[in-house]
Amino acid sequence: MGPFVEQFKGYKNLIVALVFLVWILYFILSLPDSTIHRPPGPRAASKSACKPTEYPSHLSFLPQELANLTHLLYWPPTPGDEGDILASTSPQTSTYRLRGPAQASYALGGYLEAILVARDHRGRPKTHGGDLFRAQLLGPGLKAGVPGDVQDLENGTYLLSFPLLWAGQARVQVRLIHSSEAVGVLRRIWREKRATVDFRGYFRGPTGAEETVICNVDPQSTGAKGPTCQYRDVVSSELWFCAQPPTLPCNSLVGHSSGSYLKVTVPHDEALLAWNVTDKVLPQGISPIQIRMAATGNSSLALSPQLPCRPGLPASKPSGFYHQDVWHSLSCSGHSFSTADSILGCLAGHVIHMIGDSTLRQWWEYLRDKVPSLKPVDLHAIHQAGPLMAVETARGIVLNWRAHGWPLRCLRAPVASLHSVAQELSGLAGGPHTVVVLGLGAHFTTFPPSIFVRRLAGIRAAVAALLAREPRTLVIIKLANTGYKSVYGSDWFTLQINRLLRAAFADLRVAFVDAWEMTSSLALPDNIHPGRLIVSNEVDVLLSFICPA
Repeated sequence: MGPFVEQFKGYKNLIVALVFLVWILYFILSLPDSTIHRPPGPRAASKSACKPTEYPSHLSFLPQELANLTHLLYWPPTPGDEGDILASTSPQTSTYRLRGPAQASYALGGYLEAILVARDHRGRPKTHGGDLFRAQLLGPGLKAGVPGDVQDLENGTYLLSFPLLWAGQARVQVRLIHSSEAVGVLRRIWREKRATVDFRGYFRGPTGAEETVICNVDPQSTGAKGPTCQYRDVVSSELWFCAQPPTLPCNSLVGHSSGSYLKVTVPHDEALLAWNVTDKVLPQGISPIQIRMAATGNSSLALSPQLPCRPGLPASKPSGFYHQDVWHSLSCSGHSFSTADSILGCLAGHVIHMIGDSTLRQWWEYLRDKVPSLKPVDLHAIHQAGPLMAVETARGIVLNWRAHGWPLRCLRAPVASLHSVAQELSGLAGGPHTVVVLGLGAHFTTFPPSIFVRRLAGIRAAVAALLAREPRTLVIIKLANTGYKSVYGSDWFTLQINRLLRAAFADLRVAFVDAWEMTSSLALPDNIHPGRLIVSNEVDVLLSFICPA
């Protein structure tokens, strides 16, 4: 019996040990997977690797408006002119006049209407629409201005409408930005050309030897004769391609910079886009008018009662106007932050994340220069790409800016510094002290609209996720402003970009700063980098959303 008892005890201990081992194994297997899944490294890709079907999961996040680009980006068609430049719209012969009889004065809060007749270089009225005109009502003595509404009747005539928002003198100014024939050139290039610029990718081997190749948004635009290197953003699935270097591997990409402007026009196109017919003021068609205050009114401005500035407000048309060089919003009660103390009081306790192009970097630079106690931190980064940081420790303010990543026209910058917008947003916890400002536009006008839509898909999904996990986060979208007038960055492209931006974020609780109208309302030359007057007013709108009245 003794040996049997000992043998039984041995089996008993073995069984207990096996049961314990099985329980431990079960416990381990039932735990959540804590393995870190690292994104795949760059790999060689064939020339057919970039297809629209690679983006269905992200495009499905876009609102219905973006499902039909043809509808959203509609522009009246331009009949072929068979090479006759003189048949294109002329800024010298096109005319406009009051829609009704002239009056001695006009009531504040009313409207002024005019009819514009587009004519060709022979003086003949046009019979189709599609011209890009810009109209303004200006009050030079009052430093006032407001954009007019231009309605294309698609028969060669245009209805102009101007709200009368200040008392005093005003005059109409109309500019032909592009003839309909020039717009036809831009539209064809925008939709048919894969890219109008390229970029440089810098690869470095273990010995320090470098190789430089062409990079772009799709394999074909790299000009590669052989395979290409494909880079996929782990968050948004955005794709970037470089021609495969002669000897170095794809994962040795270390630098990025602007490349070349590609030849995409023929002499006929260039004549339609020439300086002498582009962005020209039409001959004066309406004498200056006098706007009188209402008999019962005691204000020289037509400002209706407004709500505090907050995300989700419906857009007004126009979004605002200038008076005494101050922008007055027509959608919410914005106010001025003219002193460093007022800015500090608003930004106290906030972390501001600005992600976008150089027109948004101007906001960072303005705040840095306006507030002496907001000290820049030298992060030893390329200024054109960032990241840039300024802090005010006494008030707990952190102000960040960084470029939106590929495609970015800039001096050579480290690839590691080029974070996608979606990647940056995915790393933010958000909250009531977090402000996110996005500025997109200028660097996307050199590619077909589908490229921008794909980028918007990932960004919109990231914004939606950020607001879902922390609804108190303030997200502000800066629309693209006026500026370039060339085949690489025309205002016509920018108009389409802004349509897409508004549509993409229309159903999310975000705020918009209408930089397009803020840069097209005064009698100032268009500049892709507007002057301090406009930038200061743009920043005031930003601060009005952070600190609503």
